[in-house]
Amino acid sequence: MIRILGIDYGTVRIGLALSDPTGTLASPLPHLENKSLAQIQTSLVDLIRTHEISRIVVGLPRNMDGTYGPATVKVRSFISQIQGGLGVPIETEDERLTTMQASKQLSSIGLSHKDLRDKVDSSSAALILQQYLDRTTLTP
Repeated sequence: MIRILGIDYGTVRIGLALSDPTGTLASPLPHLENKSLAQIQTSLVDLIRTHEISRIVVGLPRNMDGTYGPATVKVRSFISQIQGGLGVPIETEDERLTTMQASKQLSSIGLSHKDLRDKVDSSSAALILQQYLDRTTLTP
């Protein structure tokens, strides 16, 4: 059984997604408000314990030409800050266009602007995680 947590880091909200036990399908979880590192780390530890998560995949922002920009520095800093306290490996996944894709998908089902804002980060995390699952053969 493999459970993987997907994270779409943002300075306001942190989108979350969880794989199914077979490691083949990603589903969004409620997002976290990005208020304090301690609160985020506590929430992530709780998720790891509750769902028996074996690894984390964090979306890594890249420019369209494949280079890294200022947002990448923030995500790498976030990873460095949480890595030691979680006890599971953390990998990164290219997140280009995932927020735009998630917004389009959610808009197409008629969500209001407020509902869209509340769901887009975790939908993006699910897309990041699904992309990772689709390209990776995992073993327990």
